[in-house]
Amino acid sequence: MTSINGLAVALDTVTVEEASDWAAAVAPHAELIKLGLEFFLRNGAVGVATVREAAPDCGLFLDLKLHDIPATVAGGARAVAALEPEVLTVHAAGGADMVTAAATELPNTIIAAVTVLTSLSAADLAELGVPDSETLVPRWATTAVSAGARAIVSSAREVAAIRAAVKPEVALITPGIRPLGASSDDQARVATPKRAIEAGANVLVVGRPITQAVDPAQAAAALAAEIRDAR
Repeated sequence: MTSINGLAVALDTVTVEEASDWAAAVAPHAELIKLGLEFFLRNGAVGVATVREAAPDCGLFLDLKLHDIPATVAGGARAVAALEPEVLTVHAAGGADMVTAAATELPNTIIAAVTVLTSLSAADLAELGVPDSETLVPRWATTAVSAGARAIVSSAREVAAIRAAVKPEVALITPGIRPLGASSDDQARVATPKRAIEAGANVLVVGRPITQAVDPAQAAAALAAEIRDAR
């Protein structure tokens, strides 16, 4: 996969059966299915492969947020190579050499550098010594892209600044997406699909508004349509 656009559905569960059911339901409407660290630690590569079989036409977004010394991250990337993920996340805060290590090990995978987590509020960031994420995030993004990342993960708040700082072919992935009227859950910095797209996002990550809906397939279809209309 050389480029990514559209809807990524976060399958936030540790149950292979539930994740597989959700994957099958949303497959006609999603470009990517996202599996995270909790699922991977519980079920390993076999669990990931099983879920992928339920949505064979969707790309695999493996959201492990690797963050360690370069040699360890390189080893982690090698460990998931057989899964052939379309997207693998690493933390931009790990630095250029760490990002390069992942990109070198998985040249056919889009390495996505995670900037500031959408669960962190302005007060949280200030406490951590990050008073202005809109200044810090583009710096991390440009460093990560120079090191081999082909996508950047950020909240919608920083998307416009990142888009102005990186080349158009770099994919911007935005989690914390909520349709109008939906609960923000544990996300502190959320946005509607329209706002994120207008800011320059390519991929919108949506979890509970789809997976916890009465009809996940219908919810995914509605989100996908909302994304298309916003473009």
